[in-house]
Amino acid sequence: MLGLEAHLETANRKPPRAGPRPLPTHLLTAAMTYTSSNAALPLLRNGSLSSSLTTDRIESFNNAANRVDATALARAVEREGRARVDNFLCGVSAYRAHSYRRDVEDPAAVWSEGSTRLLKYAAENVTAKADLLVVPSLINRSYVLDLSSRSSFMRWLAGRGFNGYLVDWGRPSDTEQSFDLTDYIAGRLGSAFHAIDNRTERPTIMIGYCMGGDLALAHALRHQSDLSGLALLATPWDFHAADAVGARAISAMADAFEPRLSLLGELPTDFLQLLFCTLDPLLGFRKFQTFAKMDQTSDRALDFVALEDWLNDGVPLTAQVARECLGDWYGKNTPARGGWKIEGQTVMPDDLSIPSLAVIPAHDRIVPPESAMSLANALPNCQTISPQAGHIGMMTGRNAEAAVWRPLEAWLTTQCSHQ
Repeated sequence: MLGLEAHLETANRKPPRAGPRPLPTHLLTAAMTYTSSNAALPLLRNGSLSSSLTTDRIESFNNAANRVDATALARAVEREGRARVDNFLCGVSAYRAHSYRRDVEDPAAVWSEGSTRLLKYAAENVTAKADLLVVPSLINRSYVLDLSSRSSFMRWLAGRGFNGYLVDWGRPSDTEQSFDLTDYIAGRLGSAFHAIDNRTERPTIMIGYCMGGDLALAHALRHQSDLSGLALLATPWDFHAADAVGARAISAMADAFEPRLSLLGELPTDFLQLLFCTLDPLLGFRKFQTFAKMDQTSDRALDFVALEDWLNDGVPLTAQVARECLGDWYGKNTPARGGWKIEGQTVMPDDLSIPSLAVIPAHDRIVPPESAMSLANALPNCQTISPQAGHIGMMTGRNAEAAVWRPLEAWLTTQCSHQ
């Protein structure tokens, strides 16, 4: 086992990265996993511990445990727990000190306002098939769609003959401090859209990813005559469809942040990361153990670091957007209940007349398939595909091109033929 002195020596090298965020939460989770395993062993053996394991599995475990010496078993559990924590710490240290840095540069912005930019990924060596306005979430940085030289949805679209315009929301500045969703949708997104509209006479197709799909839908409903299609990638709608209790719990946690919202005017990144941790508290513990065992020079390790850098490079939400998303969306389920309004106009999916596509990844933990499917069912002219992927893997994973990008390209090409 790597001793404490070695970990401290690594930390004293002052590696450039501060993540994974929030680091105290990840460390506490690892420590609690180790201590709880030792404490739970005797309780599990005597049947007094409540467990998610089935009765058959508990009985099978006890039968196996009874065939070995209790002290030897306890020592084995102790060794395994220490080894897993050590692997986790080694993985975190390796990530923090890794030499990789994002190996692509943002293209030139063709429009900007405040902290928001519009980045153009021009079609390569051909007349563009269509102009695509791509809208990411306000929570994470837009470059998940242009992550690296090996994984870039936007550059792939350009290589397939599309002009892609990516909205980069940026970090809220003093200008955006008081913004709500209406300011972002009717204001910034509307201005970005018109910047494209002024460049071409053909209708634009919008693509929204995650929360960006909700923003894109609200915009599309207001500008249908200027659009030829809307693609929604892992877009939530019915926030209570899969787990109403869990959604309300997230809203309750947000209520606890209210003093910070009022004081700072924003919900800090680490608070948002803490909310995401509640979806799978052991995810960080598992994935950094896996990373520790990788060849640190391999493409797999480089992809891990690239994605982890993006995850740790989040931006805060303005206080009012946080209240609307966490309080109204998660708490009151306003989109599905017909209570979400932009400039006084209810966002009603069944009013959308243009063709739409909903990509609903089957293994999405951030946006449960039931939540996204409720939106697809409400759209009058909507096709759906359900790739075997997760929320982030659908755009950055090794199978993203085959499972998501190419089916999306086929749909986009169909919409181009109808223009």
